[in-house]
Amino acid sequence: MKFMETEIPGVWLIEPTVFGDSRGYFMEAYKKQEFEQFIEKCDFIQENESCSLRGTLRGLHYQLEPFAQSKLVRVICGTVLDVVVDIRKGSPTFGKYVAIELSGENHRQAFIPKGLAHGFYVLSETAVFTYLVDNPYSSTHERGICYDDPDIGIDWRLMPDRPLLVSEKDIKAPLLKDAEINFNY
Repeated sequence: MKFMETEIPGVWLIEPTVFGDSRGYFMEAYKKQEFEQFIEKCDFIQENESCSLRGTLRGLHYQLEPFAQSKLVRVICGTVLDVVVDIRKGSPTFGKYVAIELSGENHRQAFIPKGLAHGFYVLSETAVFTYLVDNPYSSTHERGICYDDPDIGIDWRLMPDRPLLVSEKDIKAPLLKDAEINFNY
């Protein structure tokens, strides 16, 4: 596996070694010892999966402490633009974002530590998105930031020929300057 830290401290792009032949491919998607050697100790407790249609935007989501979650995300089938926004007070990259294309073809993964908001936009006809988390879901601690916050300025690569599929909750999410945050860098 190849581990590359992004412009946002703590956010990592991971490229697994893929062994392919006429039958298909094999790869190690997660190897605890190697992961902890390069990134950090993280005890994942749950795996979540979603299937979304082209033009679906999910995010930007996070959970407040003490239920904040670190995530290891990847796409099994299809292609998404995965976006992470730094919302850690005092961080030199506060309010900045990283966008990474994840797909079933490139097998890339992203590690997102606690204190970052996360979302993705589906570029293919469908996408199967999976992620490991290190803390349980808590509806009372769930928060979000508006995906089109002009102060963040995310280029989602929206497709003008496709309707944007986004939940009412995500449309009504506050701007970063108004969001409830309890993370420090």
